[in-house]
Amino acid sequence: MGWLAAIVVGGLAGWLAEKVMKSDMGLLMNIILGIVGAIVLSLVLQLTGLGAGAGASFSFAYLITGFVGACLLIFIFRLVRR
Repeated sequence: MGWLAAIVVGGLAGWLAEKVMKSDMGLLMNIILGIVGAIVLSLVLQLTGLGAGAGASFSFAYLITGFVGACLLIFIFRLVRR
């Protein structure tokens, strides 16, 4: 996925995660959470044999992976912050 597409999809995934998890992180943090969440969850899925690998173009799977990964990162951040 190209950088611009990763930023847009990451921002969308982070924004969705922010709404679902009821947090207020801001636009930049949404983008970071979406991209990092997608990378981390993709790596975990590949290590467990469940991942399909990264594609070169936008895919709905990347958006879902980024969303779930961002939700997990928000959850972990809340656990550590306590």
